Amino acid sequence: MLYIRSLAFNLVFYVNLIVQMILWTPYYFLSPRHRAWFVPKFWSGTCMWLYDKIAGTKSEITGLENLPEGSFILAPKHQSFWDAIAFFPFLQDPLYILKRELTWIPFFGWYIMKMRMIPVDRGSRSKALKAVVSATREEMARNPRQLIIYPEGTRRAPGDEPAYKYGIVELYTQLGVPVVPVAHVAGLYWPRRKFLRYPGTIKARFLPPIPAGLDREEFMERLIGETEAACDQMLVEAVRAPNPPPMPPTAVKRLAELGAASKAKA
Repeated sequence: MLYIRSLAFNLVFYVNLIVQMILWTPYYFLSPRHRAWFVPKFWSGTCMWLYDKIAGTKSEITGLENLPEGSFILAPKHQSFWDAIAFFPFLQDPLYILKRELTWIPFFGWYIMKMRMIPVDRGSRSKALKAVVSATREEMARNPRQLIIYPEGTRRAPGDEPAYKYGIVELYTQLGVPVVPVAHVAGLYWPRRKFLRYPGTIKARFLPPIPAGLDREEFMERLIGETEAACDQMLVEAVRAPNPPPMPPTAVKRLAELGAASKAKA
């Protein structure tokens, strides 16, 4: 049954994406940008609904009171495609930094550029970072926007050792806005590089914002410490749930370090 439900959800997920992208095209491209945001946010909501009804996985996101007004940086853990679509409906005008090649995809790329996302060229990291900082500052000066950036860059398995990159430190320092860490263990239920979708409840929390103006070392220490502590707590809660999902080796190792025995098979 797990395989059937996972396969069914994956199929319906992509059909839903294609159908809505085509269906909403006239409204999306003829509407002002602030109204057009309804379309991707509606699509995200339908994805979460389908995820619940087909795969049996609910999404519970808390800590909305920690989201500041105006511009800020949202810094989620990156474990799954789930965290790429679950958070932006809660933001007024989200902003992503993404590979320029994505803007070349028909329809999808047009949707991206409508929202004035920030494409980045592959190549020199220092040059790319300077260009990103400049473009982001310009966007935030034009409108209050919420930059979504994954501090670890690529997706990592739940419980894996943290590997935070320097880029978010530079953005935090140069933009002068608060950072809201986001903790979750969605990778237990929507694993990276697998088609299986495990039932249960994905819990995510917007943590209290880290204020602007801290020095680089203090900022990074708080970002890592607060995010990882909250993720550890959620990992323990997940393994102690009535029907926990299978734990990857990284989660099993981390649970042992935390003194929480896993009752789920790796």
